[in-house]
Amino acid sequence: MLPGEQYRARQFDLSGLNGISDRTLETHFKLYEGYVKETNRLTERIMEFLKDGKVDQEEMPAYSELKRRFGFEYNGMVLHEYYFDNMTKHGSGDPERNAAFVEAAVSSFGSYDTWKADFASVGKMRGVGWAICFQNPMNGRLSNHWVSLHEIGNVAGFVPVLVMDVWEHAFILDYKPSDRGKYIDAFFSNVDWRAAEERLKRGAALYSGAPLT
Repeated sequence: MLPGEQYRARQFDLSGLNGISDRTLETHFKLYEGYVKETNRLTERIMEFLKDGKVDQEEMPAYSELKRRFGFEYNGMVLHEYYFDNMTKHGSGDPERNAAFVEAAVSSFGSYDTWKADFASVGKMRGVGWAICFQNPMNGRLSNHWVSLHEIGNVAGFVPVLVMDVWEHAFILDYKPSDRGKYIDAFFSNVDWRAAEERLKRGAALYSGAPLT
């Protein structure tokens, strides 16, 4: 991001989701906006260090802490955008049997149901973080991963295809901590599989070397 440029919080029309209340969404959107604001603030502070084209040795400790925090805030912003983007208030539950995502899941896990069981189980792991289905752009295979603290656990070069927030703020107003599985069921009922398919196409384009559109 160039000096003077700022990220802007996006708007998501998700009111009326199945099993995820508008109250939860309102709280979640405000949290996301906080990540955007903090990303912009940290960017400005980092650019102050770089205005003379270098970071002096005495500046390094403060600069290092800002960069570490930037990774947390920036990834928090981006992952929330992936998460909100792959939900819709007109979700169909599971994808169509002939969908590209199902084909990718079968190729990678043997069946869509096995992929889903693995993804849901990642989401039920102890702790707070993200369950993310990534595609390896080198071979098209899907794999499910646990990402904690936004920036820890992301797989270098892989394309996020389906992102589920399992930090407690994503469901605590609607479900008890022990009922995380019910939240995961609600999430699946709201998945926008068109968004997932578009991300698969992006991964395929990276593999083939085709232009990204």
